[in-house]
Amino acid sequence: MLINDSAGGVTEADYPDTWQQGELRFRLTYQFEPGSDADGVTVHIPLPVLNQVTDEGFDWQIPGLRAELVTAWIRSLPKAIRRNFVPAPDYAAAALRAVKDRQEPLLPTLERILHRLGGVTVPPEAWDDERVPDHLKVTFRVVDGKKRLAESKDLEELRRALQPKLSATLSSAAEGRGIEQSGLQAWPAGLPVLQRTFEQRSRGHSLRAYPALVDETGSVSVRLFDTPEAQEQAMWAGTRRLLMLQVTSPAKAIQGRLGNQAKLALSYNPHGSILALFEDVVGAAVDRLMVLNGGPAWDEAAFTALYDKVRADLYDLSADTTLKTATALIAFHRASTRLKSVSSPVLLSAVNDVRLHLASLVHPGFVTGAGWQRLPDLKRYLLAVERRLEALPEHPQRDAQHLQRVQAVQQAYGELLARVPAGRQPSAEILAIRWMIEELRVSFFAQGLGTPAPVSEKRILKAMEAAAAAL
Repeated sequence: MLINDSAGGVTEADYPDTWQQGELRFRLTYQFEPGSDADGVTVHIPLPVLNQVTDEGFDWQIPGLRAELVTAWIRSLPKAIRRNFVPAPDYAAAALRAVKDRQEPLLPTLERILHRLGGVTVPPEAWDDERVPDHLKVTFRVVDGKKRLAESKDLEELRRALQPKLSATLSSAAEGRGIEQSGLQAWPAGLPVLQRTFEQRSRGHSLRAYPALVDETGSVSVRLFDTPEAQEQAMWAGTRRLLMLQVTSPAKAIQGRLGNQAKLALSYNPHGSILALFEDVVGAAVDRLMVLNGGPAWDEAAFTALYDKVRADLYDLSADTTLKTATALIAFHRASTRLKSVSSPVLLSAVNDVRLHLASLVHPGFVTGAGWQRLPDLKRYLLAVERRLEALPEHPQRDAQHLQRVQAVQQAYGELLARVPAGRQPSAEILAIRWMIEELRVSFFAQGLGTPAPVSEKRILKAMEAAAAAL
C-alpha cells in the first residue's frame, strides 16, 4: 500500500519493492498506520545477514518520501535558523535538485546545500530528530524465514537485541566445518590458516562471519564473530592467551631474584596474590612483544614464528615490566596511605573522587590494561594523586574548581562510552581519550610533574567528537 499517492504522478520508482545496499537486497513494504511502530516504510532484513547491514543510505528514505522528509528536517530547526528557509517545502525541493549523489549522509549534505542557498550555517546540533514524524523514518524488521523476530527504527538496537540469535545462526552455518573449537592448548587442529572471513550460503543468503581465537583463561577457543572489529579485539586477547599457555612463565625465576624492597612493593597489589599479579605482568610483556613482532598470527606457521620470538625475549621484558610495576605500586601505596590521613568532612567530595580514581588506576589486571609502554605514565598519575592530597587541606576551593572541570569532561566521556554498541569494546581512539583525561588531572592537580604533550578540555572534547563521528 502506498503511503501518499495524493500528489499525482506517482511511479513505481517512487515506491520501490526492494532496497539495494551493496550486494544485499531487501524487501520493502509500506503501511499507513499513524501511531504504530511500523508506520511508513519497512525494510525486511533476514537474520543471517543482519551483521552485514549498515545504516548507510537509509537516512535518505525512498524517493517518494524524500521531499517530505527533507521538509520535516528543515522544520525541525530552531526558529532563529528555520526562518531563513521559508517556505520549507520550496527549500527542500531546491536542496534535492542540488544533490549530485547520495554518497554521504543526508544531514551533512543538507547543511552544505542550505548554506549555499541561504548563506546561513546550520550546525549539526541544530537538527531535532524528535520533530521528524515517525512515518518518515525507516523501520527495520528482522525476519527468520517468515517469522518476524523484532523491529525498530534503530538498526543498532536490533543488532544488540538479536546478537545471541545471530551468533547461534553463524555457529550453525559453520557446524561440521571444523572452525569453531574449544579447550585448545595449542594452535587449532585442522586449521593451518585461520581465514579472516568465513562465508557460507545459508537458506538463500550469503552469510558472512569473522573467526578469531578467544581467551578462555585456562584455554583458547575459536569462535565466529559478527563484525571485523569484534574479531580483531578477540584475536589479540586469544593470541596472547595461547602464547602464555605455551611458553614457560618467567615469574618464578624473576621473583627469586627480587630484592626485599621490590617484593614489598609488589605486595601492595590488588590482585589478591603475587601469582595473579605476575600473570598480569607477563600478559603485559607478551602484549608488548606482540606489538614488536607484528601482532596476532593468523596461521600456524606465523604463530610458531611469533612463539619463538616471544619465548626468546619474554624473561627480559617481564623483568623490566616487574620493576616498572613495582615503582607504580610504591606510588600507589604512598597515595593510599596519605588518603587515609584526610578526614575533614569539608574535603569529602575530593576524598571520594581520589578513592575512585585510585581504584580506576590500580585494580586486578591493571598492568596489562595500562600496557608496558604506559607504566611510567601510570606512576606519574599516582604521584599526581599524592601531590593533590598534599595540597588539598590548604587549597580546598582550588581543588573543588579543578574537580568540577574534570568531572564535566569525565561525564562527556561516559556518554561517549555509552554510545559504543553493546558487546563490543571501545576503539583504540576512544580508549586513548581516557589517558588524555589522566593528563588533564596532572595538569590541574600536579602541574609540576608535567605532561608529555599539551592537554586541555577543548582538545579532549574535540577528540571525543572525532571518536563519536566514527561510531
